[in-house]
Amino acid sequence: MTHLDTGNYAAKHTDSLIPENLRRKVVTTTENSRLNCAKAHQLALETGFSPAEVGRALDLLEIRLTGCQLGLFGQSREKKKLETGTTPSPELCETLQAGIINHCLPCLKAWETAISFNLKKTEITAVCETLKIKIAPCQLGAF
Repeated sequence: MTHLDTGNYAAKHTDSLIPENLRRKVVTTTENSRLNCAKAHQLALETGFSPAEVGRALDLLEIRLTGCQLGLFGQSREKKKLETGTTPSPELCETLQAGIINHCLPCLKAWETAISFNLKKTEITAVCETLKIKIAPCQLGAF
């Protein structure tokens, strides 16, 4: 969905219901009809629902997801750039290329790669930008 779709997130889902315990938790966690990515993932851990289920609940409740931990939205563009003179290792490039599914690197694979290479999630995004690798789908369904 794009910024033009703001306020119409529920349109992505048909015939979806939110379990009442998840609805209550989302409503009490949300501030100003917004919830950042980190809090959404924490909510998934706390409730036992998957990130996708939490994301669907956010959409159905018309709650805007903010602050992507990969820096793909809600962050400055500078976080998605490699430092001047920095070159990603061949091993990292190979791992990212191997994780591509349908021409994109899944968000979850980007997170796993960040952990295995001891990098920040935004550093993985910067490498993907350099290698022209698109990151999708989002674990929460935002993209």
